Amino acid sequence: MNKTKNTVQAMQLPVNQLRPFEGHPFQVKDDAEMDQLVWSILTQGLLTPITVRPLENNEYEVISGHRRLHACQKAGIKTVPALIYTLDRDAAAIALVDSNLHREKILPSEKAYAYKLKMDAMSRQGQRTDLTLSQVATKLDTAAEIGKSVGESRDKVFRYIRLTALIPEILAMVDSGKIALTPAVELSYLKEPEQLELVETIAYEDATPSLAQAIKLRDFSKSGRLNADVILSIMCEKKPNQAEKISFRTDRLKQYLPKNITPKETEEYVLKALEYYHRHRAKTQNRDR
Repeated sequence: MNKTKNTVQAMQLPVNQLRPFEGHPFQVKDDAEMDQLVWSILTQGLLTPITVRPLENNEYEVISGHRRLHACQKAGIKTVPALIYTLDRDAAAIALVDSNLHREKILPSEKAYAYKLKMDAMSRQGQRTDLTLSQVATKLDTAAEIGKSVGESRDKVFRYIRLTALIPEILAMVDSGKIALTPAVELSYLKEPEQLELVETIAYEDATPSLAQAIKLRDFSKSGRLNADVILSIMCEKKPNQAEKISFRTDRLKQYLPKNITPKETEEYVLKALEYYHRHRAKTQNRDR
């Protein structure tokens, strides 16, 4: 974070005067790690101050410390130690991203939106300070600078930023590891209705697209020929080393299944039914001998 003299002030601030940074890309989850953080704050206090910038109406926007703030709210803490920096929004956005990108665990979606947030902020700063560069040149230089700060190439920065064009359902599959970065970038070029159709096909086929399939989907989309039938046809193509899979239409099974059964429970139910049928046939064959 860029610091200049007389721009930082340490204060104890009321929690109800702190606001999350609008559009910040890093998730704050109520998980086991959050529970540990809450317990640590309750037993030892908040050891690291939250970094904020002043807003109007005596409020402050959090730059660094969103998880700590949430933990304090859960713990019922009324005031927190804070470092107040006088920064405009673009400078604050850059500081926010820089303070989080070196964390041990960062989801692809977090990195994607973080890179985009920082690039947009840096590009606006560049427009104000260097009017000799074209917009494309400025973005290339900005991406290279972002990548250099985290040990990634300029091209990889752009690939991550492409993920922001994915709908939430597909981006969640990238975060969970079901879809890798490279095919996800190809899918980001599909139009939103095409992505929604793909999500339905993924659920029906219980399979995610390979890189080759993602490239095909993008090519068909680019030529204006991608529709539900084409998506299904591409997704049904057998992948290398793919194990043979048996699937059933839901409407054919429904009459034999209990109501409100989940897909995971359905598999277990069908396996138990087949096991019972197998034993029944074995008994019948033994009696007929």
